[in-house]
Formats: sequence, structure tokens, C-alpha cells
Amino acid sequence: MSDMNTDMKSFIALSDIISLLNMSSGFLSAISSINHNFELAAILMLIAIIFDSSDGWVARKINRQDDLGFGKNIDSLSDIVSFGVAPAIFIYSCINTTPGIFQAIVILTSLFIVICGVLRLTRYNVIAGKLDTTDFIGFPIPGISFVIATFYLSGLFNPYIALILSIIISLLMISNIRYQKFDNIPIIAISAVLILILILPINIIIFNINIPALILLLFCLYYLIINLIKR
Repeated sequence: MSDMNTDMKSFIALSDIISLLNMSSGFLSAISSINHNFELAAILMLIAIIFDSSDGWVARKINRQDDLGFGKNIDSLSDIVSFGVAPAIFIYSCINTTPGIFQAIVILTSLFIVICGVLRLTRYNVIAGKLDTTDFIGFPIPGISFVIATFYLSGLFNPYIALILSIIISLLMISNIRYQKFDNIPIIAISAVLILILILPINIIIFNINIPALILLLFCLYYLIINLIKR
């Protein structure tokens, strides 16, 4: 073990760079939230989800050999920034500017998002490869960023509902409820186009409602709820 090559280039692969782009998007989202640029923060969370969805695919395409688990660890550490810290800071920065909401509740909710995110990812790493299932155990962690980002971009954002959703989703992340891996190709394709529309941005707004963001929000809430019903 003392002869192990510890040079960084012997560990890192192309898929890990994509994981770092995920993390970078999450970090920049947090900075944008702190600067009260919430629209950009929401878009950066969506971009982080795109990178997170791509790193595993790239790893398979390049036949990544990861016997030491470097890729798994860098993916999880990146996820906690993008889907734990970023949405938590978004909730704190955005809602804390709204009068009438008790500040301690907002802070504790933000902290709860991070705690549940850490627990969710740690459990995933511990049980990965040890269970004979393709399902997620607990709601996938990118979902909380997806819901918060699309909820804000939709134009329907309400601070009270956002707090309630954050608590519910955080609890579902650490639950033992099984969520089937989403493999509906047409919906995935439609979602990709809608996310691209939001990122560009192309404004499709009716009655002050951003239609692409609303559709994406409904897709994610449907996925969240349907797996609870099937339980």
C-alpha cells in the first residue's frame, strides 16, 4: 500500500471532470443566491443536474475502471454541494428576504436539507452494490434542486409552500421508500428540451407563468407522488 501511486492524474478520469462541473455549477448557484440573483441560481441548479446525469453515462462509455471508488466519492461530494448546499442557500437567501417568516425556521429548514442530503448520499455509498435492486432507496437527491429551481422559475413561487416542500422532500430522501429509476425516454427527451429552453433562455410565458418550468415541476412532483402511491 505504501507504493500506491498517489498522483492525481492516476485517479481522475473524464467522468470525474463532469462531476466537478456539476459541483462547480452548484457552487456558482450558491454564490448567485447569496447575491440575490435567484433566477441564475435556479438555472445553475438545473445545469448541475445535467452534468450529474451525464457523468455516469460517460464513465460507462469510456469503460472507467474505478476499483478504489474515486469516481463514486467525487460524484457524491459534488452532489452534496449542488443538491444539498446550493438549494439550502437558495431557500435561506430567497425566503429570508420575505417579511413575516420566522428566520429561525428558514435557517433550520436550510440546515435540514443539507443534513438529509449528507445522510442520503452516505447511505447510498454504503449500500451501493450490496442490494439486488435497480431502485433508488429514498427520493433521489437531485430532485430537491429540481423542484426548488423549477418552482421558482415557474413564477408561482411561494415561500411558505417552498419551505413545506423542502421539508417533505428532505424526509423522503432519507426514507426507505423505493423510487423506480426513471426510464421513460419520451418524457426524458421532453424534459431535456424544456430545460434547454429555460437555460437559453427562451421565454414561453402565459399569464405570468413560465410554461416550461411549470411542466418540469409537474413532471418531478408526479414522479415523487406516484412512487408513494405504488408503495
